[in-house]
Amino acid sequence: MLGPTPPLPLPTDRLRFAMPPMHESVEDERRHRKERLAGALRIFGRLGFEDGVSGHITARDPEFSDCFWVNPFGMPFKHVTVSDLVLANSDGQVVEGRYHVNQAAFTVHAQVHAARPDVVAVAHCHSVHGRALAALGELLDPITQESCAFYEDIALYDAYSGVAVDAAQGRRIAAALGSNKALVLRNHGLLTVGDSVDAAAWWFLSLERSCQVQLTAKAAGRPVLIDHKAAVATREQLGGDLVAWINYQPLWQDVSRSEPDLLS
Repeated sequence: MLGPTPPLPLPTDRLRFAMPPMHESVEDERRHRKERLAGALRIFGRLGFEDGVSGHITARDPEFSDCFWVNPFGMPFKHVTVSDLVLANSDGQVVEGRYHVNQAAFTVHAQVHAARPDVVAVAHCHSVHGRALAALGELLDPITQESCAFYEDIALYDAYSGVAVDAAQGRRIAAALGSNKALVLRNHGLLTVGDSVDAAAWWFLSLERSCQVQLTAKAAGRPVLIDHKAAVATREQLGGDLVAWINYQPLWQDVSRSEPDLLS
């Protein structure tokens, strides 16, 4: 006796899969970047990446490419809304908004943006595990699938000269980053970039977790390295900004649904 006929697979065009949106106007794209920036700041606040007034995420304006949206100086990440964001020019002067910006941090971001016209967003915070790895002056080892996303795509700024307050130091940091998506600033912390706010934020989150895993694994024993060929192959699969954007969407959906006031 024949059993019931199994259900047929649904056509793939009937299944939902989020992809980066296309924008019909500069205004739409600006609003989108600002919404994602406010959301990323709130996520970073949830995760404890804030340390006093240290830490920033910047997003290039889609119309004025030498101006950047940034979180207000002294405002808790968890409280930032779209209307709180500040637009500053490459000299750190506020051109739109109601608040000051952290000049020391903005100097670095502006120089990274200037050196990397392909970059939309830059994330830098003083996260605990990132600072711990930075204190060792080390890079990530290819010991997990996630860390392989950064394999040969992360650099070390092997210097520390105090708080970055001048453009020259910002340019040195940008030069150390080069074409990579991530940078360990020795004795300082982590910096990541992406072609969207979502990508830059995801790379920072993933890098911080990878630092935690590496520190934990080395404290427990001797981690086994993934070989070069496999690490490169994994990076090619997981190391692109589109993959980062896709990975970030559950976080965006959570924060935008649970904290809709961020959009105000």
